[in-house]
Amino acid sequence: MVSFGVAVKWLLPSFAVLYGMYHWHVISTRRYCTSDAKLNGNTVIVTGGNSGIGRVTALDLAKRGARVILACRNLQKAEDVAKDIKSSSGNSEVVVRHLDLSSLQSVREFAQKIIETEDRLDLLINNAGVAAMETGAVTKDNFEYVFGTNHFGHFLLTNLLLDLLKKSALKRVVTVSSSLHELSSRLNMTREDQSVASFLYPHLQDYLSSKLANVLFARELASREKASGLVSISLHPGMTNTPIWQTNFANVSPFMGALYRAFSPIMWLFFIDETAGAQTTLHCALDESVAELSGKYFDNCAEYEPSPFAQDDELAKELWTVSCEATGLK
Repeated sequence: MVSFGVAVKWLLPSFAVLYGMYHWHVISTRRYCTSDAKLNGNTVIVTGGNSGIGRVTALDLAKRGARVILACRNLQKAEDVAKDIKSSSGNSEVVVRHLDLSSLQSVREFAQKIIETEDRLDLLINNAGVAAMETGAVTKDNFEYVFGTNHFGHFLLTNLLLDLLKKSALKRVVTVSSSLHELSSRLNMTREDQSVASFLYPHLQDYLSSKLANVLFARELASREKASGLVSISLHPGMTNTPIWQTNFANVSPFMGALYRAFSPIMWLFFIDETAGAQTTLHCALDESVAELSGKYFDNCAEYEPSPFAQDDELAKELWTVSCEATGLK
């Protein structure tokens, strides 16, 4: 039998080699947004701009001179972040508006407030999201909580603000998805056996499906708005070490929250930081080349081919119809 000492002697070097390969392939190859675009006079909305990737994104846009609207559920936290962003960027045009994406009424009220108070909207970044909730959790409109928040909320928000977006010169919608959309096994099991309509919502009820819906939504929006010149992009930000992990593990159960706390110290080894995680969002929002790539999906600041389901135009159209019905959008 191999002794513990011998095992450690071999395991540690092996782990070091494997981690070195992982770091070289994943962490050290991250690209950064190179655009030097200035946004003076432009208005942008960042949903979930009070934490993680959203916060870094909002700060960068504020430094470029934009009027930044933080659309957040937690107003106190958002106000504190807005104060920090103003101080760090020297830009006083950072405002907070309440938005709870799990409530269609809140989405409507937020959009109406924006329409009434803002002369223009140049950029909408659909960044906010949840990854997990306790079993059976539903939104205020009785949708499965994760799917309802991640897809239906942003779907309605974007559509309500379209007219304002199309008046601007930039007119971009950037939707943060995830590479995990490729693992939406529910569709893999049923796509060939059933009609498109029969396996859409309410069967799309988890994080993976919501992220697939994000990509399909961005793709269909680009198709519908091709004539208007509006640019719609979806993206994977990279596996990022942000507060969302702690929040979502705790949402599932106290045990999962404790498990996160136990393993969180090693997450920095395998995940990129928030600054790196915001770079693809910023690239899609600012780089001039993206204007010619509406409807595409990005990863690591470059166009990337999403899963076959995410390229299914029939599925995208049907999801749009289902989403209109679910959100009451005419």
